[in-house]
Amino acid sequence: MNDNHIVLDVQDVKKDLKSGEVTVHALRGVTMRVKKGEFLGIIGPSGSGKSTLLGMIGGLDNPTSGKVWIDGIDITNLSERALTTIRNEKIGFVFQFFNLIPTLTALENVALPIQFSKKGRVNPQKRAKELLEMLGLGDRLHHRPTQLSGGQQQRVALARALANNPALLLAD
Repeated sequence: MNDNHIVLDVQDVKKDLKSGEVTVHALRGVTMRVKKGEFLGIIGPSGSGKSTLLGMIGGLDNPTSGKVWIDGIDITNLSERALTTIRNEKIGFVFQFFNLIPTLTALENVALPIQFSKKGRVNPQKRAKELLEMLGLGDRLHHRPTQLSGGQQQRVALARALANNPALLLAD
């Protein structure tokens, strides 16, 4: 994979949401490309469609029209099983609500996806500790989510999303 490799290609994505007789145009023809190593921030006021767009990119919802390619694969009409594989292998997620497992420590929450990964050469505890320390949480490794601030929980969720080196990281 070279530096010009396109990891995300979104072409004319539209999403219409209907509530009774009212149609809300949540996305109106979004087009973008992201190359390997690039960072892209999508900003806007609450309700402007940022989370809706991330849902389309992450394969959590289908666009009304348009196409989304992740690492060269058109995910627009894939089966749920195929989408699950793409999400597991190609995408790291950090959601608005972090979905940390409350009975696990920060270290255990980050190590968990590594343990289920097919990348057997990585030591889950070591990788998790490195990521948490990199994000300033070295002194919170053994704290459960309820013992962490919202910002600390967000950083644990980010470390977990990065744990398996995804091709694409989505953070809402």
